[in-house]
Amino acid sequence: MTPEEDYPGAIQLCLECQKAASTFKHYSCISELNSKLQDTLEQIEEQLDVALSKICKNFDINHYTKVQQAYRLLGKTQTAMDQLHMHFTQAIHNTVFQVVLGYVELCAGNTDTKFQKLQYKDLCTHVTPDSYIPCLADLCKALWEVMLSYYRTMEWHEKHDNEDTASASEGNNMIGTEETNFDRGYIKKKLEHGLTRIWQDVQLKVKTYLLGTDLSIFKYDDFIFVLDIISRLMQVGEEFCGSKSEVLQESIRKQSVNYFKNYHRTRLDELRMFLENETWELCPVKSNFSILQLHEFKFMEQSRSPSVSPSKQPVSTSSKTVTLFEQYCSGGNPFEIQANHKDEETEDVLASNGYESDEQEKSAYQEYDSDSDVPEELKRDYVDEQTGDVPVKSVSRETLKSRKKSDYSLNKVNAPILTNTTLNVIRLVGKYMQMMNILKPIAFDVIHFMSQLFDYYLYAIYTFFGRNDSLESTGLGLSSSRLRTTLNRIQESLIDLEVSADPTATLTAAEERKEKVPSPHLSHLVVLTSGDTLYGLAERVVATESLVFLAEQFEFLQPHLDAVMPAVKKPFLQQFYSQSQLPVNYANQFTGLWLVKPLIMNRCCSSWLM
Repeated sequence: MTPEEDYPGAIQLCLECQKAASTFKHYSCISELNSKLQDTLEQIEEQLDVALSKICKNFDINHYTKVQQAYRLLGKTQTAMDQLHMHFTQAIHNTVFQVVLGYVELCAGNTDTKFQKLQYKDLCTHVTPDSYIPCLADLCKALWEVMLSYYRTMEWHEKHDNEDTASASEGNNMIGTEETNFDRGYIKKKLEHGLTRIWQDVQLKVKTYLLGTDLSIFKYDDFIFVLDIISRLMQVGEEFCGSKSEVLQESIRKQSVNYFKNYHRTRLDELRMFLENETWELCPVKSNFSILQLHEFKFMEQSRSPSVSPSKQPVSTSSKTVTLFEQYCSGGNPFEIQANHKDEETEDVLASNGYESDEQEKSAYQEYDSDSDVPEELKRDYVDEQTGDVPVKSVSRETLKSRKKSDYSLNKVNAPILTNTTLNVIRLVGKYMQMMNILKPIAFDVIHFMSQLFDYYLYAIYTFFGRNDSLESTGLGLSSSRLRTTLNRIQESLIDLEVSADPTATLTAAEERKEKVPSPHLSHLVVLTSGDTLYGLAERVVATESLVFLAEQFEFLQPHLDAVMPAVKKPFLQQFYSQSQLPVNYANQFTGLWLVKPLIMNRCCSSWLM
């Protein structure tokens, strides 16, 4: 009967045989039979324990019902619960070890058994970067199956407790009812206590895996994927036992801060390169451009989508959110690696050749295809000059179209004024916010680095277009004291003014310099000293307006940043917005300075020549 897993039937048969044998125990042959029956019963218990351990990875309601009935016949329901928790603990250990071992041996490419002798902590250090994410996903999937089995085990006991209570209320056996109630109470407390214990084991195993590899070398998308998996795992933990997953949060925070420091430093260097190669020409975006149209900010719309239109949701008495355990109870896994749908929807933010759409471009060409507005003398093949009739080439229709098209583009006053570098900074801000949204414990670090992006952009524009030592030394007050304080703060905290490192510098000074970035230099393609270009008037206007636009985007994001910023760190965010970090008014001051500066220089030069 045991091969068919009919454990209750086998135990019932043994107990009946033992009862019958006890009647004739005075016979020697029956005494030996009784001893053999006891040995058989112990063997059935051993097989029953093995059957109980199978519940931990793949819960089967029929299988578990038979096992519980068998233990009830033995009068060992409490012992079964103690054994079950030991099996769950062992299942977690064996599961994670086998998953990681499989990837390590696969990447090693040999059949050496040395890895099997390693401790789990040492084994995690042998996972290669290429296999890190698939291994982590499989690790979480396997642990999910264990936790789901425990969840379904609790469901089974809750359901059968209600059934037993209903049947007991109809009976009159008070002694049996008291014993049953005692067993149910013990099992309930054991299961509730086991929730925290099992989740703690899961956290420790995943923490060991996370800290076994340096994630600072990962690509941004890969690291975000790791954060997404861990975020989903923490959601599982909260639904499983109400835990805030402090162990996981601390481990991923360490990895995130380490990763983000390296990532941010690289991005600052790239930003310096962008600024030094920027020609401060208008980036042709559509008039309805919004940062939410960029891929980097799509997560904001997704996070807001459930609460956009609650009125459209059907009204019901129970608005309970479906948990992951309820959603995947009958099948599936929340840690299945989903295909990246990032490229399904393309961005449509750039204007087509200066026009909002191809249709507008076509209509514009048709409008300008007419020669009605072309001067009559330009239509002639010959133009009379003082020197006689000299053939002059007429202005081509393509040239006229180009001029008209350029005029049309410049007249689009509703389109935001920004440059390629501005767009790059905005994309970086989106990536930073995406990381912050997934892992809120590092929100302060991320927002601090975001403020540095804006600071560096502000400092670069002032350095390129607003600084004039000769004018400022005269005390003309071309920049406010508050602005000067802000620029000095940025220079002291972010700008590396030293050309080369001093070999005698202390380690602390070297670390401080590592956090800074050199001051950018204006591209040689931008000429600010020529009167033919009004001393770079167009570039100055574009640079100033791009700073204003960038500041406006930070203001737009303020509610989102405030929502994820820790309460103890919110004064920093308030200071960032209220004091100097978003100086739209400073940009307006720059506009006045940079528009009048070429005229001042031109007037001074003319007076000197006279």
